[in-house]
Amino acid sequence: MTDAAQSPAARRWPHILRLVLFVAVLLTMFYLVAIARVVHVEQVRDAVAATGPIAPVAYLLAAAALAAIFVPGPLLAAGSGFLFGPLLGTFVTLGSTVTTAMIAAAIGRRAGRDSARALIGPDWSERIDGQIKRRGLWAVVGQRFIPGISDALASYAFGAFGMPLWQMAIGAFIGSAPRAFVYTALGASISNLSSPLAYAAIGVWCVTAIIGAFAAHRGYRNWRARRR
Repeated sequence: MTDAAQSPAARRWPHILRLVLFVAVLLTMFYLVAIARVVHVEQVRDAVAATGPIAPVAYLLAAAALAAIFVPGPLLAAGSGFLFGPLLGTFVTLGSTVTTAMIAAAIGRRAGRDSARALIGPDWSERIDGQIKRRGLWAVVGQRFIPGISDALASYAFGAFGMPLWQMAIGAFIGSAPRAFVYTALGASISNLSSPLAYAAIGVWCVTAIIGAFAAHRGYRNWRARRR
């Protein structure tokens, strides 16, 4: 039987199964790493500290890979602050965050983009492409400000919908900068949480959380208005 003779449902099933498998793998990794905690950040931190002068680069790469498999970003950022202090640690955290976004988006694009487009159809695919061209970068920035959303999971989703890697990199850098400072500074202040640095980090966290909640509420209202 040729492809032309197949029913639309028969042609959709391989794409549905592929996406289901992709989501199942992501959820399994999320459970094992973020909930069951099979990876211990402390052991990774100690191993990186033993690498000497290349420790910042080693931690950047290790943290990027671990975050891509859903190790919680705040733990990795705190480890960066503990090892390298608030200044260098923040740059290491930002570098690993951008690298994670690119890794996850590239995997999502490779694993899910064709199937997602086959399921939603050419019309919706063109609309999504247009939205990405106009607002893709700021969608990534806005997602980073919204609390409670896994950055890695969002990056996989962005990649599956065809977000260009350059938008992921720049958006992750801009949107993650405040939180990178917050969690890295708290990690650097772990021995003295009453220090001015810790209070500054908590203040920045409160401001970004308020901005994120306001942006999410406004986005929801705009979405409801468009539906009406």
